[in-house]
Amino acid sequence: MSKKKGVIFISCEEAASICDKSQYNEATLWQKIKLNIHILSCRFCKKYVKNNTHLTHLCSKAQLHSLQPEQKEEMKKVIDSEISK
Repeated sequence: MSKKKGVIFISCEEAASICDKSQYNEATLWQKIKLNIHILSCRFCKKYVKNNTHLTHLCSKAQLHSLQPEQKEEMKKVIDSEISK
């Protein structure tokens, strides 16, 4: 893993954080540039980015659906009532 960091060079931990943000379109342009510079010299982070991108693609392709807010609230009420017994 790379130990260089500064204005352009970032740590592997920061690269992983930017990668995660990037997957959800939360990373800034400057963060994306720094990430791309970092993965040019770090094979571990390059593999992390590749795997993370693949996982995001698979999740979106799977068309996963979560519970509706009303269903979540109902489940929470049931759990709370069972806990308070």
